[in-house]
Amino acid sequence: MEQIKENKMGTQKMLPLLLSMSLPAMFSMLVQALYNIVDSVFVSRLGVDALAAVSLAFPIQTLMISVAVGTGVGINSLISRRLGERRFEEANKAASHGIFLGLFSWIPFLLFGFFFSEAFMRMFSGNENVVRMGVDYLSIVSIFSGGCLVEICCEKILQATGNMVYPMLFQLSGAITNIILDPVFIFGYLGVPAMGVAGAAIATVIGQVVSMVFALLVLCFKEHHVKIELKGFRFEWRTIREIYAVGLPSIVMQAISAFLNMGLNGILAGFSDTAVAVLGAYYKLQSFIFMPAFGMNQGLMPILGYNYGARKKSRFLSATRLGAVFMVGLMALGVLLFVLFPEPLLNIFKESGQAAADAELLRIGVPALRIISLSFLPAAFGILFSTVFQATGKGIQSLVVSLLRQMIILLPAAWLLSLTGEVTNVWFAFPVAEILACFVSIWMFWNLYRKHLKNL
Repeated sequence: MEQIKENKMGTQKMLPLLLSMSLPAMFSMLVQALYNIVDSVFVSRLGVDALAAVSLAFPIQTLMISVAVGTGVGINSLISRRLGERRFEEANKAASHGIFLGLFSWIPFLLFGFFFSEAFMRMFSGNENVVRMGVDYLSIVSIFSGGCLVEICCEKILQATGNMVYPMLFQLSGAITNIILDPVFIFGYLGVPAMGVAGAAIATVIGQVVSMVFALLVLCFKEHHVKIELKGFRFEWRTIREIYAVGLPSIVMQAISAFLNMGLNGILAGFSDTAVAVLGAYYKLQSFIFMPAFGMNQGLMPILGYNYGARKKSRFLSATRLGAVFMVGLMALGVLLFVLFPEPLLNIFKESGQAAADAELLRIGVPALRIISLSFLPAAFGILFSTVFQATGKGIQSLVVSLLRQMIILLPAAWLLSLTGEVTNVWFAFPVAEILACFVSIWMFWNLYRKHLKNL
């Protein structure tokens, strides 16, 4: 490995570079979205209660991913900036720390799974069937979450070097494993007993462990722009501080969606379990739009971080402009799908043989998808500028944007609209929050440009 050689992120033409960096991540995120929705489709065949149980557990899964992705974003930002500055030893230290930080992140979720799963489920439902299935699912995915936490950190380490193919393969291996095992464990095939919702959780964690093992083998035994040094490893608080200067705001930013989801579940539970199930179905469906968008950001962030560290202003701004074009295009596609085809999308989650339940799902869900999709275009700018702030080490600005989008505006607006007694009105909180947050993110980017980018 020749570290003195200029990294492609500082030399290659921007459009081919962004496509080569983003497309593998976008593809892997699409597969991830597919496995998320397949999981819910299988679970929905067990009934609305089962879908509601998994929907209520979803915020904790989101929280796990938030901790892993936020830590990984801090690692990614630090490695890409150090590579741009040609401080290779410090990039290696950041990469080595990433593995151990992923392992330490597992501890709180392990404890939660053992001791707090049932208390959490009872906070949101008095339906004993929903609680029972929710506890089965949530305890399994929490106790065995180490695979998810470590694998995501491995992904971010490699993405920081410009390697997007292996992270795609890591995600593919886990997602395909999950998709294959879901029906086996849920319904009981190939001699395996039918385990229902618990089977879905078992398939999920097996897929995550497969991804983690694959990722660790590649990271430790293949040659990359960074070297993992596990022998004689010692934590350095300076490196940890630098990782979490960006990573901690990113964890909070990512975790906001988990707390938002909990809050919305609490609000919607006041209407019906079906309303909760609709929100769960929405989050699965929108992942087909948002997951590729986040995949594009995974390709964009190391490019921005590298060129910011290398003080290449024109390349930094070129990447930002291209990112905006692609992001708006993806979100526009999402608006069209949700406005024109809400019923076919929701029919994916119909419960076989339960006409009344299916009709209620469509009655609440069709207007929900159409209204929420109005938030997609302004969300494009909020998500893009959050990535710009993270790549430049401005984690607080990124956090502010996400707080506005997903907590400060959205949740109070949803609660106020719920007081009208009409569940349909609650969905308008989404576009209100995204439009206001969009204007704030544009203003903060302009300040970043004036103070840090203009004279780069």
